[in-house]
Amino acid sequence: MNLRQRPAPTWVAGGGAYGHVPPSIRPPPPPPRPTSKPFNIIPIHDLLLDHPSNQYPEVRATACALRAVEDLRKPPLCNWDDTFDLLDWVGLFFGFQNDNVRNQREHLVLHLANAQMRLNPPPQNAAVLDFSVVRKFRKKLLSNYSSWCSYLWKRNRVRIHPIRRTPIELRRELLYISLYLLIWGEAANLRFMPECVCYIFHTMANELNLVLDNHIDFDTGRPYVPYCFGENGFLDNVVRPLYENVKYEVGLSCGGTRPHSAWRNYDDLNEYFWSRRCFKSVKWPLDLGSHYFYTARKGKKVKKTGFVEQRSFWNVYRSFDRLWVLLVLMLQVMVMVALEGTDFPWQALERKDALVKLLAIFITWAALRLLKSIVDAGTQYVLVSRETLCVGFRMVLKSAVALGWIVVFSIFYARIWIQKDKDGGEWSDEANRRILLFLEIAFVFVIPELLALVLFLLPWVRNLIEEANFPPIYWLLWWFQTRIFVGRGLREGVVYRTRYTFFWVAVLVSKFSFSYFLQIKPLIEPTRALLSLKGVKYRWHEFFSVNNSNRTAVVLLWLPVIIIYLVDLQIWYTVYSSIVGGAIGLFSHLGEIRNMWQFRLRFQFFASAIQFNLKPEDQHPTEPVITLLNKLKDAMHRVKLRYGLGQPYRKIESSQVEATRFAMIWNEIMLSMREEDLLSDRELDLLELPPNCWDIRVIRWPCILLCDELLLSLNQAEAMANDSDRRLWSKICKNEYRRCAIIEAYDSIRYLLLHRVVKHGSEEHSIVTRVLLEIEHYATIEKFTIFYNLTLLPQIHRKLVTLVGLLMDPKRDPRAVVGVLQALYELTVRQFPSVKRTMAQLREEGVAPKDPTTDGVFLFEDAVELPNSEDVFFYRQLRRLHTVLACRDSLQNVPKNREARRRIAFFSNSLFMNMPHAPRVEKMMAFSILTPYFDEDVIYGSTKLQTPNEDGVSILFYLQKIFEDEWMNFMERMRREGLEDDRDIWTTKAKDLRLWASYRGQTLSRTVRGMMYYYRALKMLAFLDSASEFDIKTGSQEIASQGSLNNQSSNGASLLYKGHEFGIAMMKFTYVVTCQVYGIHKMAGDPRAEDILFLMQNNDALRIAYVDEVHLGRDEVEYYSVLVKYDQQLQREVEIYRIKLPGPVKLGEGKPENQNHAIIFTRGDAVQTIDMNQDNCFEEALKMRNLLEEFNTYHGLRKPTILGVRENIFTGSVSSLAWFMSAQETSFVTLGQRVMANPLRVRMHYGHPDVFDRFWFLTRGGVSKASKQINLSEDIFAGFNCTLRRSSVTHHEYIQVGKGRDVGLNQISMFEAKVASGNGEQVLSRDVYRLGHRLDFFRMLSVFYTSVGFYFNTMMVVVSVYAFLWGRLYLALSGVEGIAVEKSSNNAALGVVVNQQFIIQIGIFTALPMIMENSLEHGFLRAVGDFIRMQLQLASLFYTFSMGTRSHYFGRTILHGGAKYRATGRGFVVEHKKFAENYRLYARSHFVRGIELGVILLVYASHSPLAKDTFVYIAMTISSWFLVISWMMSPFIFNPLGFDWLKTVYDFDDFVSWIWYGAGVPSKAERSWETWWYEEQEHIRSSSFWGKVLEIILDLRFFFFQYGIVYQLNIASNNTSIAVYLLSWIYFFTLIGIYVIISYAKQKYAATEHIYYRLVQFLVITATILVIIMLLEFTKFKFMDLLTSALAFIPTGWAMILIAQVIRPLLQTTVVWDTVVSLARLYDLMFGMIVMAPVALFSWMPGFQSMQTRILFNEAFSRGLQISQILSGVKSHAEQPVLVDVSDLNTISPMFKEKSGCSTSS
Repeated sequence: MNLRQRPAPTWVAGGGAYGHVPPSIRPPPPPPRPTSKPFNIIPIHDLLLDHPSNQYPEVRATACALRAVEDLRKPPLCNWDDTFDLLDWVGLFFGFQNDNVRNQREHLVLHLANAQMRLNPPPQNAAVLDFSVVRKFRKKLLSNYSSWCSYLWKRNRVRIHPIRRTPIELRRELLYISLYLLIWGEAANLRFMPECVCYIFHTMANELNLVLDNHIDFDTGRPYVPYCFGENGFLDNVVRPLYENVKYEVGLSCGGTRPHSAWRNYDDLNEYFWSRRCFKSVKWPLDLGSHYFYTARKGKKVKKTGFVEQRSFWNVYRSFDRLWVLLVLMLQVMVMVALEGTDFPWQALERKDALVKLLAIFITWAALRLLKSIVDAGTQYVLVSRETLCVGFRMVLKSAVALGWIVVFSIFYARIWIQKDKDGGEWSDEANRRILLFLEIAFVFVIPELLALVLFLLPWVRNLIEEANFPPIYWLLWWFQTRIFVGRGLREGVVYRTRYTFFWVAVLVSKFSFSYFLQIKPLIEPTRALLSLKGVKYRWHEFFSVNNSNRTAVVLLWLPVIIIYLVDLQIWYTVYSSIVGGAIGLFSHLGEIRNMWQFRLRFQFFASAIQFNLKPEDQHPTEPVITLLNKLKDAMHRVKLRYGLGQPYRKIESSQVEATRFAMIWNEIMLSMREEDLLSDRELDLLELPPNCWDIRVIRWPCILLCDELLLSLNQAEAMANDSDRRLWSKICKNEYRRCAIIEAYDSIRYLLLHRVVKHGSEEHSIVTRVLLEIEHYATIEKFTIFYNLTLLPQIHRKLVTLVGLLMDPKRDPRAVVGVLQALYELTVRQFPSVKRTMAQLREEGVAPKDPTTDGVFLFEDAVELPNSEDVFFYRQLRRLHTVLACRDSLQNVPKNREARRRIAFFSNSLFMNMPHAPRVEKMMAFSILTPYFDEDVIYGSTKLQTPNEDGVSILFYLQKIFEDEWMNFMERMRREGLEDDRDIWTTKAKDLRLWASYRGQTLSRTVRGMMYYYRALKMLAFLDSASEFDIKTGSQEIASQGSLNNQSSNGASLLYKGHEFGIAMMKFTYVVTCQVYGIHKMAGDPRAEDILFLMQNNDALRIAYVDEVHLGRDEVEYYSVLVKYDQQLQREVEIYRIKLPGPVKLGEGKPENQNHAIIFTRGDAVQTIDMNQDNCFEEALKMRNLLEEFNTYHGLRKPTILGVRENIFTGSVSSLAWFMSAQETSFVTLGQRVMANPLRVRMHYGHPDVFDRFWFLTRGGVSKASKQINLSEDIFAGFNCTLRRSSVTHHEYIQVGKGRDVGLNQISMFEAKVASGNGEQVLSRDVYRLGHRLDFFRMLSVFYTSVGFYFNTMMVVVSVYAFLWGRLYLALSGVEGIAVEKSSNNAALGVVVNQQFIIQIGIFTALPMIMENSLEHGFLRAVGDFIRMQLQLASLFYTFSMGTRSHYFGRTILHGGAKYRATGRGFVVEHKKFAENYRLYARSHFVRGIELGVILLVYASHSPLAKDTFVYIAMTISSWFLVISWMMSPFIFNPLGFDWLKTVYDFDDFVSWIWYGAGVPSKAERSWETWWYEEQEHIRSSSFWGKVLEIILDLRFFFFQYGIVYQLNIASNNTSIAVYLLSWIYFFTLIGIYVIISYAKQKYAATEHIYYRLVQFLVITATILVIIMLLEFTKFKFMDLLTSALAFIPTGWAMILIAQVIRPLLQTTVVWDTVVSLARLYDLMFGMIVMAPVALFSWMPGFQSMQTRILFNEAFSRGLQISQILSGVKSHAEQPVLVDVSDLNTISPMFKEKSGCSTSS
């Protein structure tokens, strides 16, 4: 609930005036008066309506300009009305829907009116629409269309004279604008196809020209009528056929399970219009017989357009081939140089032989080109058709040319060495000539790269060539790249190009230096040693190492090193980006105010900073030179503000108006925090800036700044009692707050005595006046220390404190007041002066009673007049005076709430950062906010809040403990608002309680409240913009006179609003929440619909857009985009627009299509995309005007079209796990994106608070892409699209938006899986491919390592672990390692050398961005402390576990697909997750992989000679064991009650029940293992042939266990014959046979003839025992062989199961499949037991549960939270969740007590 009551506004139109005020405290609504139509923002249908927006002449001017239709030909067969305008005229002629016309009319009027308001200088006549405004808008709106026409060499259909500015030209401009907006407004899903929309506009603009020219149709002989003329003609004849085509293609995808190459997505259908063939094929009217439409294909295979998304790992190489060419060639060079054996590489290059050997890199280079051409052909052959034969020809030609280069280089390279051999090993002249010839050929080969280098150095030339639409240029570039509409002219300017070039040069130099000296060179000697080993006797039958050359061992030795060599550039990028990001943040002045102490130091400059940044300046046209000077002036001013040069606060002090303006802004910020319950009432009093009153001469700083300053000054005065006045005052004035405290205290006491306590006209009043004048006189002439005894000041101070305390006492004892006044009189008159005066002297000077007879009578007995107890304003000031006088505490803990402290620190710091100047609200850019919503929580219901979970913890109880201080503030507010008994809160304040809880979750209500702060801020800023000095002065007094919070009165600037503030705020801001299923919720009576209506009712600027489904019968459904609002006049929800759709909205990905259907209802120049788990605050909303001005600033060559905004993760304080996730996300959204934007220039859009140039994006496909599956990470594609279309993205950190993240491990893992899967799909996308090829080399590197490269390299790190361990296993089992150890001492450390790749897993480098950003914003010591604390709380386990999640889902998506949206729930996580649930989620991604690595490590430990040396073994495998522990134990370490014994027992029973749940019985995966098992295979079923083949190849690795181990068995007797391995399969199939026999017997006899089942068991057991006895007797078999053979045959069985899953279509109909399912069940049971064993052990051991709880909730413990109560689930608390323990109140600081927040002197 808001704390203020707004006076009844002067208008009652649909916008309403009660933005935040609940209905319970609103005045009764005025009687409704009839209005013609509901409207959205401005009533364009009735410009005479009493509405604030109608007072602006710009609105009327635009509306009048649209009425210029008198001389236009009227549409036939229509009832023309005189009130119709140009949009009606276009709508009738072209068959647009009426509500589409109404919507776009308001859209156009609002935009043009806002644009005219921003004109600088303003037009002479604001009542006439300025021609330049319309033309500028038309050029921007149709800029993409104009580029499209130029690209296709088509004449632009917009016929506008470039110079003439007549009314006719103005009307034409408006007609073209209207036509495009109406097409866009009704295009539905076609809005994702911008060039398709261009094609539609192109043809319809031609028809518009024919109509305007009164063209006669030759077929009818009548005036021309457009093709889609008639009711809903555009929808039925244009949109629907194209929509049905999209829908059909999406249907071919079978929900995204079919390969992308089998169907056309949005991009394919749009890129068809990048070719001139669209005019011949699609035609106009649309030719449904064209092969573009599905209706004409008749079963023919789909032909993709421009690009084919083939699922393959080769896409990583294909898209970023320049990177891999560099890495491979440098690897070859470093190996060749290292083989020379010199200490340094440059020494090797002095040898001519070495230099000539390096020429072999050209052969490798040509081979890589051949590989690239083959990969291109293999993935893009689908594009080749009869129309695109040149594409196929180029593929073949490129392969042939690359192959030719290989042959040429090989021949000429061989000729060099042949000639040298002929010459006896000397370099003869002929040999040198052959070298020169080779170099000449190589020069021809590298000409394309040399041209690319030249064009990189001259980017304007490259941009000119690529942007030129000239056929010879096409032919010139045909060989190098395909001509496409996007991706041209992407080069950056000199400054940015230089920055990111130096960045990457430094990274590459560091990487290659490290790789040479610490990766490549150390392996040369071990490699030579292995190759030189002779007589190696392998322990098995060796196939590959012929003649004992050990080449297989060498390959396995080098493989992990090469993998790390290929991926460790990611580490170097991380290191350098952390350093550069920290430096940029430092120079951006981030973190200069980190805490409240630093805030206090800077607050004296705060008012000037707010004035400088938030107060608009008059804008005048300036010349460039003046602009440069203004920038320099601004920079100097900011330096002065930042460091207090020139004491700018003195200027504020001299201007009471500016001081009052600052106080109004500051107090509104504090009030908003109080409304959010971040502050208590007492803290609000301590933090607010009171108005200037009581004749106080200085700024009245907040009490927290003045707290103990007066007492300190008294101590100074007492210590310097004998010094001069000037010296004493100079020392006091060094502290501004101390000076102000002294003056304010004196002025307040003076006013109190003379005007409120001592009766005016009495003799005592005269005496007091004379005493004060005497004090002021001596202070003025600087003789105060001479005339007065300053050692008595503490006594006077104590009396004054006592006096003020008595005045505050409700008992109001006049006699006590008189006594204190008399004592004060005695002190100040008799004792305080240094020179004692007689009574006669005192009477003569007027400071004693004139009548001598009154000497024995008390003064003031009849002269005291106590103030009225109802004077609330007086007592507020009196409490402040008491605080200033009596406070002995520094109040460092005010405010108590950590979030309030963080917000105050960030806001104050941001005002000293560089930001554009704020314009007036009238001249700011208008903007909208768009939030997609599906079916998440809106407001928590009472039942949900009170219902305890299985551990006995309710959400409300949890929130009370997590946000304990906020709960106490909330209860304090409720008591002030009338709550008498806390137990009645559910009956009297239920809505407030639900809102309080919802504002602490990730709910829609929290997001709406946060975003509506923009509306509130704009209203306040609009008032301050237009307020006069008189308004501000009197207004502040009026606000203060409303009383204090303690009397339930309201405060705030809204009391002063005059009415126009609401109108201008509505014109500048709109909030649209696209609640897709709101209509369904309403029909179903869902409580969420009522909650959404409540939000609309209490937020004027909120609009709800939803898709309405109208069922007409016979399965016929019509779909509409509907916009509704709450009408404050009618007191109900009203429908504003209803626009019919061609079909269901959701065809591809749901979220972008939900955004797309509602984006037509947004307004303004910009749109901010906000997710439903975000928040905002009032103080940040104040800076939105500044942020929007960034759109007018050039950043490099271009103005930005996306403004990146930093996020504050507000979920980091819940638990340690949430803190880890918050730290990781914070480093990305701050430092990471800071570096991406500058210097790398590759920041994209990552989904949440970014602000878009709305008109730029609405004409280029929208704010996201929506193709099924490929655009799973839909947001980032807006950034890709922005970059490819020659625009830029910036990042700004002086403003931030709140963001919620997942707080439980399972939630986090699902989120990571979604993002990793999305990146896997990005690898296949055309956007990533084009960025990899169209950007220059260094920006390409930036794109790769900041997007898909991060996930690819993470996966490769895991692959390197596998390569390392499998390689070590090979060396150990083969016997090579043992021989190497015996014959070479150097090889003993072989494992340590190879182990260097695991530096990645240590987490130091990956944690570096977190440490750097934390150091920047919170200080280095705190950053180091936080890092150490994170490690102690096992953060490395979490990050390693997350690495496994990312690598699994990224790799699986590329290999098989199956990417899908995973809802995480966004709820609170305090309940225990069952073992079965964790197993379902992590079995395939972590547990099985961890068990595999663990088995490898155990086998290696038992067979490796290096394992005998404990240190070597530990050093070699510690990182691998850490990985195993992390993957297997993290789900339980980070699971509440994860090591509780009873929970473990119950989890085991539940897991076993889940495993054996009714085999074959259909059920959900949560209940049945079999259902889950089949679901886990879905990605394989939809995989391609090559994906399945690769999966089988990867599964073959498990057979190596059997091959390697059977030769180690005692029964093998060191026999290395292949027969040993073949015979082992007999044992394996025997085991399978035994299992099948027992299973068959159980199935047939166990239930009916149990004796036969037991007989079969007996025979099998007997036979098995006999076989074992025979083996023991006749062979060297030992019992240990049983355990060892289990390690051999169990992996083989698992491999068989995995392969069977791949070939499931072949086996499912056979009897074999049942056996596979049964075995798979046993394997999962076994895996579950292995994982649960350590969990059960730790649960049984005492102390581990409390330790785990401490680790998981350490952050909460440090804040004094009662987690033990939460986890134990005390029932009494669950039943009474809102009662506050009285004992808790004792923990409140004394500052919260009723009268004063400070201790007083006795």
